[in-house]
Amino acid sequence: MNILLAKNSASDWKRCRLNIVIITVMWMAILPALGQSAKPTYQTATIVDVKKHQDSAASASSVTRYDISVQLRDNIYVVLYTPPPGSYGSQYMKGMDMLVLVGENTITYSDMLGVSREVPILSRMKAPDASSNH
Repeated sequence: MNILLAKNSASDWKRCRLNIVIITVMWMAILPALGQSAKPTYQTATIVDVKKHQDSAASASSVTRYDISVQLRDNIYVVLYTPPPGSYGSQYMKGMDMLVLVGENTITYSDMLGVSREVPILSRMKAPDASSNH
C-alpha cells in the first residue's frame, strides 16, 4: 500500500510540475502582447489634386513647392510638398495611389526609393460625397 501511495504522489508531483510549466509558458507568450501598443498602419490614399504653392512675397524662394491634396477614405488632406533637389514631375502625380501614415500635423509616406518622408498638413476637410456627383 505504501508503494502505491508513493507512486501516486510521485505522479501527482510530475503532473503539478507539468501544469506549472504550461502556465509559465502561456504567461510568457501573453504578457509581451499585453504591454505593446497598437502600431499605426499605413493606408492607401489617392492624390486628387496638385497645385503650385503660392508663397508670400516675403518668403518667396527659388524652390517650387506644391499643395498636394490627398484623399484617404472620406477625408482630404492638403499637404505642403517640397520636392528633393534634382527631382521633377511632381505636378503630374495626380491620380497616383500611395501608402500614407496620417499623424496629428503631418503625413508620412515612402518615396520611390523607399525613403520615409514627412510633409506638413496644411488643411483637412471632408471629401465630397461621390453619390452627389450623379
